[in-house]
Amino acid sequence: MKQQPRRYQTQLAVIGSGLAGFAASIFALERGIVTAQVGSTGAVAYTSGFLDLLGGGAGGLIKDPWRALERLRSEEPQHPLARIGDDDIRAAFSQFTEAISESGVGYTAPADRNLFAISPAGTLKPTCSVPRTMYPGIRAMQERSATLIVDFTGLKGFSAVEIVANLKPRWPGLSAARLEFPEMEGNTQLYPEVMARALEVPLHREQLAARISAVLGDAEAVGLPAIMGVHAPDRVHAHLQELVGVPLFEIPTIPPAVPGIRLREMFEQVFPARGLTLVSQQKVQRVEFGKTGATLYLQDSYGDVQIATQTTLLASGRFLSGGLAAQRSGVHETLLGIPVSQPASREAWYRTHYFDPRGHPVNRAGIEVDDQFRPLDANGDPVDRRLYAAGSLLAHQDWTRQRCGAGVAIASAYKAVEAAARHIR
Repeated sequence: MKQQPRRYQTQLAVIGSGLAGFAASIFALERGIVTAQVGSTGAVAYTSGFLDLLGGGAGGLIKDPWRALERLRSEEPQHPLARIGDDDIRAAFSQFTEAISESGVGYTAPADRNLFAISPAGTLKPTCSVPRTMYPGIRAMQERSATLIVDFTGLKGFSAVEIVANLKPRWPGLSAARLEFPEMEGNTQLYPEVMARALEVPLHREQLAARISAVLGDAEAVGLPAIMGVHAPDRVHAHLQELVGVPLFEIPTIPPAVPGIRLREMFEQVFPARGLTLVSQQKVQRVEFGKTGATLYLQDSYGDVQIATQTTLLASGRFLSGGLAAQRSGVHETLLGIPVSQPASREAWYRTHYFDPRGHPVNRAGIEVDDQFRPLDANGDPVDRRLYAAGSLLAHQDWTRQRCGAGVAIASAYKAVEAAARHIR
């Protein structure tokens, strides 16, 4: 006999498990909305952990994101961030960072000016908020403190010497050291996630602190790759810092990176306990709209699942996450067949020069939405008045070049949930 599908009834169904999807779930739960979320792995694990608002443009790196937003509204009025007021953007970032900080992954509060954080290559990246485990590095750089950057034998893609070489012109007090990681001596390759989980054991922290202290010299601060635990990183950081006796800070590694893995595991473990129905590692196969809302159809390892919902929020991402697909005939939205705003032909996808400061037109491909962040059909009408969208799926933004990925994700999720809440009421 065929097993009956498991059915859920909810007020909001979020499709996607990237930053926009989880932000939407956070904002919905804060409003008391009964919420279900479905998504596969998502791209959160591939992030550095920085939460960028608006950090780059044609004029270079941006120090004041709020003044840059004023220019954006004038020069690119269709950009998702240009369609959201400063008060809403500030509220979205504040609610989001407070929620994840309370859940065990501490973040700095958004400020009026961008922070310039250290990248894996030792360059500086403007960003709105960083993990608290990384902030002491920003302060040490501002104060030009004598600082030791540490890497480990066998850890690929992270070089203390490279970071020192790139930053020393503006930070003369930098030096580098290479250590063996406790209990992994002689390994030809180390993985940041494995190292981070190892440092959740107090004995390993004590062993590592002793090795750092042996090479500390006159250093007033120490920078490490982002390996200070996956769960409760603030506690791991505080203990390790106490053992060494000087401020410690993390620097992201190349993706998949521990700061992103922390966020993903925290979302998946904490928010179901707060009422979120989470169907993880699965993709919605189809959506049917009816008189009272929509029904999402999917499968997991236990069989068929159906989610009946009053409202639906699409946060399925772009190419990496599978929300968009590029084919010979053009770029397509993969779940509902929503029209995609894109260049008229494949020949217009890219400019002649790879590093053209204007970016490439295909990177602005995405779906159009109205002022309530409802996706639009070919006639410019809402696909369904109970369907909303958020995140990198939205058209008219080049989040990599403009360094606004988290800004678009968090702010558009905030506005989409706000609109969905009005419909639910």
